[in-house]
Amino acid sequence: MQTLISDEVIARATLFAAIEGGSKFWSYEIDKVGPIAVLECLKSGIYAPEHHAAGKIAQVVRKFSGTDVLDRIHCFGASFITPEDSDWPIQLRDLTNQPIGLVLKGQRDRLSRLNKSISIVGSRNPTAYGIQVAELVAEGAVDCGWSVVSGGALGIDGAAHRGCIAADGVTFAVLGGGINKDYPISHTKLFEEISQTGLLISEVMPDVSAVKHRFLTRNRLIAALSKATVVIEAAARSGSIRTAHDAAELMRLVMAIPGSIFSPMSQGTHNLISQRCAEMVTSPQEVMELVMPLAVE
Repeated sequence: MQTLISDEVIARATLFAAIEGGSKFWSYEIDKVGPIAVLECLKSGIYAPEHHAAGKIAQVVRKFSGTDVLDRIHCFGASFITPEDSDWPIQLRDLTNQPIGLVLKGQRDRLSRLNKSISIVGSRNPTAYGIQVAELVAEGAVDCGWSVVSGGALGIDGAAHRGCIAADGVTFAVLGGGINKDYPISHTKLFEEISQTGLLISEVMPDVSAVKHRFLTRNRLIAALSKATVVIEAAARSGSIRTAHDAAELMRLVMAIPGSIFSPMSQGTHNLISQRCAEMVTSPQEVMELVMPLAVE
């Protein structure tokens, strides 16, 4: 346990454990008046109970302290990072619903590698073609000195992480649940490998389960953390398409790799291309040619 922790961090830890990630209202309030003031207002009942679940949140924050939250996070071998920290990823400040904080497990000193990173996302049920392409794009990024961000899910996400690790690169997995709730369970070994050289990143407490709405919420983090997003095999309606749109709204570069015109798994990527929401790329080399000018040292 750290010996010197600011009141702001303790307040954020309390709010982090009580407020579901992705709330524009609470993010705005914390940014406007600060976490300490928001916490005190919640405890005092100043917010209307029905306003953005303030009543329920107030009940939670009265039950424990931020130091208890930090102790619990540290018990899982993780750390808690907030916008007050010097190594907070500045890319997240582009979000209108910036996280209250993040739980990290792995090599925190690798956060600076996010300055040169791409996100690779796609279907949980890809074809062999999609898996191969994801691995090749990840390896191509590493060869050019870039890191890879993805969501730790089955399919394209897992292939991107594995391709990066195989090329001795640094990869970041933004999870839909807590760092102690491996999801999918079949990726337990992969998550261990990621934490050895990169980072597991979560917007919820370590023992919080992954559920559908949290995957949608975390997609904005995947989009914001990287300089560009590559979509490989995605259905017309999918979380990967949501990530692509989140990236576009943040003025990030979006790229899509075409697949078979007969494959429903490529319908979403083809739509992104035809609607001019994404640049069409057909090789790792083309991906990196577009990405390299975005590098920030």
